Amino acid sequence: MSEEQVTETAASSSKGRPAKKSDSGLFARIALFVRQVIGELKKVVAPTRKELVNYTVVVLVFVAIMMLVVTILDLAFGTGIKWVFGTTGTTNH
Repeated sequence: MSEEQVTETAASSSKGRPAKKSDSGLFARIALFVRQVIGELKKVVAPTRKELVNYTVVVLVFVAIMMLVVTILDLAFGTGIKWVFGTTGTTNH
């Protein structure tokens, strides 16, 4: 990254305002935080309906696959435990 880009980015991020002291008051820091949050929220791009449907389908398919994997592992480990320790059943005294 060249020095021109760094200078341009730094200048655009403060929007021409001079840098403030780091020992600002509590309310000044809160106000700065709120301004920065609003600035970041303006950069957010909402997905289109098609993208949203696509993302939802991908997540649901992934969750279904993971449920299948966990179910298979659960059955395998359960069967293995029964095989190793055997079934105790009921005991007669």
